[in-house]
Amino acid sequence: MATLFLKLSLLFVSVSASIHNVVRVTDNPADQLVAVLNSNRTAHKGSSLYDNPGLAIALQYIKAYQGDCGAVGGADAKKPAESEFAETFAPACGVTVSTLTPITGRLLGCQSKYVDPAEVFSEVLMKNSKSLDILYNKNHTEVGAAVSGTDGGSPYFWCVLFSNGKPNSSFALEGGVAKVTRPGCFSGANDECSGASNWPTRPLGLWPYATSASFLLMYAFGL
Repeated sequence: MATLFLKLSLLFVSVSASIHNVVRVTDNPADQLVAVLNSNRTAHKGSSLYDNPGLAIALQYIKAYQGDCGAVGGADAKKPAESEFAETFAPACGVTVSTLTPITGRLLGCQSKYVDPAEVFSEVLMKNSKSLDILYNKNHTEVGAAVSGTDGGSPYFWCVLFSNGKPNSSFALEGGVAKVTRPGCFSGANDECSGASNWPTRPLGLWPYATSASFLLMYAFGL
């Protein structure tokens, strides 16, 4: 417990120190979240991860929850079936299915109100030793993040996906550009984005879920 408290204390300092760096990133909360994440990895002697726009799949991952915060953590936690990456997520983002590589870590959080990326990172996604293990895992080589609201507002979902693929060859985009699917913002495209809210009024199709027994907190988990 003492070790975890020390890690979280150091993490808070790292996040606070990195906030000034975040404003230099594009006006996109997903890019800003990746910037905070990489700043903390390098502050702990880890490598900075490649922000792969093909991991815009994170936005489709969020949409699979259809605004249901209760499915993110707790006894009723669920996650999209692994088959959905190839069958639904990749095609929706314009990612070539044959270039998909294993997901080595996931962080997902849900908030009733919108807060800035640095606060989401420290207060929602980084809450215990499991989330820290995912963050500092040395097998990661690339990362992608996404954020989206629901029904024109709350709740707000944040998702980070890690992979061990090779930059510029894994999660390759058809035509070199990710399909823009609003609402929501994803990282790695070097664009400005403020479309995290205004969820579509027509319901999305229900994707199959696989029940997950492991989670971090009520509204954050990592696998």
